[in-house]
Amino acid sequence: MNEKPQLLSGLKILDLATMLAAPMASSLLADFGADVIKVELPDQEDPLRDLPPHKDGKPLWWKVTNRNKKGITLDIRKPQGRELLLDVIGNFDVLVENFRPGTLEKYGLSPEILQARHPGLIILRVSGYGQTGPNATDPGFARVAEAFSGFTYLCGYPESGPMHIGFPIADATTGIFGALGIIIACWHKAKNPDAPGEIIDLSLVESMFRLLEFLPIEYDQLGEIRERSGNRSQYAGPSNIYRSKDGKWISLSASAQSIFENFARTMGRPELITDPRFSTNRNRVVHSEELDKIVAAWFADRTQNEALEEMKAGGVAGGPVFSIEDIFNSEQFKARDAIIKVEDPELGPVAMQAVTPKYANMPGSVSSTGPRHGQDTHEVYKSLGLSESRITELRNSGVI
Repeated sequence: MNEKPQLLSGLKILDLATMLAAPMASSLLADFGADVIKVELPDQEDPLRDLPPHKDGKPLWWKVTNRNKKGITLDIRKPQGRELLLDVIGNFDVLVENFRPGTLEKYGLSPEILQARHPGLIILRVSGYGQTGPNATDPGFARVAEAFSGFTYLCGYPESGPMHIGFPIADATTGIFGALGIIIACWHKAKNPDAPGEIIDLSLVESMFRLLEFLPIEYDQLGEIRERSGNRSQYAGPSNIYRSKDGKWISLSASAQSIFENFARTMGRPELITDPRFSTNRNRVVHSEELDKIVAAWFADRTQNEALEEMKAGGVAGGPVFSIEDIFNSEQFKARDAIIKVEDPELGPVAMQAVTPKYANMPGSVSSTGPRHGQDTHEVYKSLGLSESRITELRNSGVI
């Protein structure tokens, strides 16, 4: 893995998960030096490899989600595979899985059995709805979780009905919560070495629900059901996306009183500051449609660059709505080295996001893209103490 010592050097993770959310959790830790071993079935590739985009048949998504990992094969459905996992699990600090609840138990690999073999093992269990409840065994996918969590209900325009965004945000969000959960459990273990390993029950639905902050307390205390409002913020104004004279888009956020006052002066409309309809944020939210007409007219009379320059000069918070092409051309992204090139054995240098966040003394790094199917199987099992003859036997029997 990474040659230089990093913040998580020495943390060993066995990643049994498929697709996105749970593998992203281990990937975020691999960025900081965790030694992550990614497991696939010997006769089946991870379904993430089938998701577009592809180049020359090579899965591009896979190469990012499973970067910095070694790849092996193991079939835990077979008795020999189960025994092999139990034999080697003592070499790992963390096990990551996202099977449907009850599946590990069906294979004779319940947390109780795993921790009987390795009491300090931390287990991250990712599922759609969690390990308990009437929906526990339902299939869990990002779009379904986003809908179930209340997030999708808020997306779109009032007349459009609920809308999904074009990316599985529940997987990404759950991956972040998964990485956080592992680190919290590792901290507790570091402070209490004799404590049993934690079992982390993480659901896509609850990860998305946690993001919605004030929705539960609003409904509980006020009885209000928040509805869709398109691009217009429902709690600050003016905050929307506006079209410029050259047909480009700008996002404005005037959620602080000082920003609104700066913008009013920038527009040449200082009288808006004392207008009773717009004098406070609460009033601006109530009269947001009237205010938006004034703001939209100002943007429509300027190109995107002209508007942004005036806003910057006036101390107004806002920015362009970027496509990925815009991001590649952005001086800010370049100055931050936010896009890096990583050498891939199949495609050559490929671009992907840099490690986030940035650390001053021991920054993370990306040394490899997602592994080819089973590419490190022999090397890893040998490092775990298996003899050549046993490796050959397991390979011939289809266990690895």
